[in-house]
Amino acid sequence: MQQHALGGLKASARRHLMRVARGAAEGCQSQNYPSLSPKPGTVLVREWGGVTHQVKVLEDGVLFRGTRYKSLSEVARLITGARWSGPLFFGLKSTVKERSHGIGQTLQPALCDLHS
Repeated sequence: MQQHALGGLKASARRHLMRVARGAAEGCQSQNYPSLSPKPGTVLVREWGGVTHQVKVLEDGVLFRGTRYKSLSEVARLITGARWSGPLFFGLKSTVKERSHGIGQTLQPALCDLHS
């Protein structure tokens, strides 16, 4: 009922859960689902319009040019003047087109062979 009312899982989450389930059945452990949130202290660098931009990840947001922001998306909007996904702009996630061609995959393989 919940799936019909609210929608189902993303395809990437379903694939990850299937890998975990197959691994558990075979006695293997799966790596953690990857996070799009880098650890505090991480510095993200992106070139845009011939200018290199640096953002430092904080516990409660990011620091850009001496000012704190709540999200990477706010910073991406400041840099580009358009609405961008912050994680996409700073290379923390890939586009649908890249994923469909196997570029920039975000899912990690299990610790054993689960392709069977």
